[in-house]
Amino acid sequence: MATRTLSKVTKALLAPALALGATVGLASAPASAAVWSSCDQWASTNLNGYTLYNNIWGSGAGSQCIWANSGTNWGVWANHPNTGGIKSYPNSTKAINKSITSLGSLSSNYNVTVPSSGAYNTSYDIWDTAHRYEIMLWVNKTGAVGPLGTSQGNVTLGGHTWTVYKGTNGSNAVFSFIRTSNSTSGTVNVLPILKWIKDTKGWFGNETIGDVQFGYEITSSSGGADFTTNNLTVSSS
Repeated sequence: MATRTLSKVTKALLAPALALGATVGLASAPASAAVWSSCDQWASTNLNGYTLYNNIWGSGAGSQCIWANSGTNWGVWANHPNTGGIKSYPNSTKAINKSITSLGSLSSNYNVTVPSSGAYNTSYDIWDTAHRYEIMLWVNKTGAVGPLGTSQGNVTLGGHTWTVYKGTNGSNAVFSFIRTSNSTSGTVNVLPILKWIKDTKGWFGNETIGDVQFGYEITSSSGGADFTTNNLTVSSS
């Protein structure tokens, strides 16, 4: 359950100001100059139909810089202390704004390079337009991280097998799908997952899907680590 981007502005504003020291630069960006880069806490930009967010929202966060060559090729260098608690959720967001029953398809391809140490997950974060429901799809995780709620068992949907958790963060319901084995690339067919929640489980109705976000929910990356989205596409019809 992360607080992320503009969907949780109220809580995000409670995060402390960050000390982005002089040692933090953009040297961690790719060798070729990025189209956009920033070390600002709430930095964002629009590229190729996607909105990128640096989104450093958690208490006790360290330094983090984001770079992007496009809306589908981007990354961050993050140095967050090993103190527990989510520090950030840098992400790329695609707006959908269609009800589940009006969607003919909703899918995504991903390819990432992530560190072997630290504590984080690589995840989709999907919201309805009213922000009553949050659907998280974890495609990999490392370190001491875990989802909210209680396990509902395993299910194979959208091309992957997941362990499903159902819970709440006090503001909205959270349904977390944790891939049973880590993956750094693949395709997720999102629509069958939404229909399973709606039709098979009855956990929500015909919600209008607002944002599909993809990024890194980082708890710790002490000493600095690179998280790279080599390619990401989100498509719908």
